[in-house]
Amino acid sequence: MSRTIDAKGKACPMPVMMAKEAISAGESDFTILVDNTTAVGNLQRLAGNQGYDAAVTEDAGVYRLAFTKNAQACPACEAAADSPPLPKLGYAVFVGRDIIGSGDRELGTNLMRMFFYTLAQSDDLPRSILFMNAGVKLPAGDEQVAEHLKALADKGVEILVCGTCLNFYHIADQLAVGTVSNMYDIVTKMQEAGKVITV
Repeated sequence: MSRTIDAKGKACPMPVMMAKEAISAGESDFTILVDNTTAVGNLQRLAGNQGYDAAVTEDAGVYRLAFTKNAQACPACEAAADSPPLPKLGYAVFVGRDIIGSGDRELGTNLMRMFFYTLAQSDDLPRSILFMNAGVKLPAGDEQVAEHLKALADKGVEILVCGTCLNFYHIADQLAVGTVSNMYDIVTKMQEAGKVITV
């Protein structure tokens, strides 16, 4: 009989961590309950990355995600279990502020825009750019930065934006580029990177 995990009311990244715990314990099928669409999206990405299907149903604002192990969905996952971990390559950029530095705000804003312009023109691109706290205001409010981020995304750079932070600032509907993400995914990208540059 499959287990039901109640993650209603849990803040990011708790629903993902609770599902990950079940996956790590070897559970091939379980159900997790959440009460917001951000958690649904995060859990669906986790399912896909771990070789699970995640069927979603909704009733009165409660979402049920039925995780089922799909051996065909992720053949590489099985091979990876018997292989040594891959070396950490490339770098990630972590952005926790909407300006660079702590002096004049207008100067800090212009410096941030120039940073992303310069990065987009570079031949040495990061594997991922990770936005948290006030940093989420850049892909969800600064048109110049958003354009540079779109250019980076077109070149294959993964852009993850903290969903809890977007909701805190009430700007989730303004996100112009990037994937709404969670603490678990952001920490994982940091761990996978050879180095993390903090702006």
